[in-house]
Amino acid sequence: MELDINQIQEILPHRYPFLLVDRITDCTPGESAKGIKCVSANEMQFMGHFPGNPIMPGVLIIEALAQVGAVAALSLPENKGKIVLFGGIKNARFKQRVIPGDVLELETTMVQRKGPVGIADAVAKVNGKVAASAQLTFAIANE
Repeated sequence: MELDINQIQEILPHRYPFLLVDRITDCTPGESAKGIKCVSANEMQFMGHFPGNPIMPGVLIIEALAQVGAVAALSLPENKGKIVLFGGIKNARFKQRVIPGDVLELETTMVQRKGPVGIADAVAKVNGKVAASAQLTFAIANE
């Protein structure tokens, strides 16, 4: 299943400037999702991070990964209209800079779920090389 930005906005409550996924390239509801984020010099964070040397903040890379995972979780019919909240972030690692012009390849895979709480493995790549990875704990909640 592929989703464009309009379809993503039907699932996620996030909006500009905090919607950090441009396209879902593959999604197996409740299991995994892959997406992309086209990093642009026009984004607000680059005004201050860092002037003259724009680098996408690691926390925003993790948020983009979480949003891809949220698409997978919220694509299940029983989760329609709900939101996904962070429960924790473990083993976050940042391997290379992400800069304007990069296409961030995002992949989040659910590895465990009990009721509304789950754990997902997440990896962000640029040109096939790992830029960041983390294990994300999440909770599905009513809005």
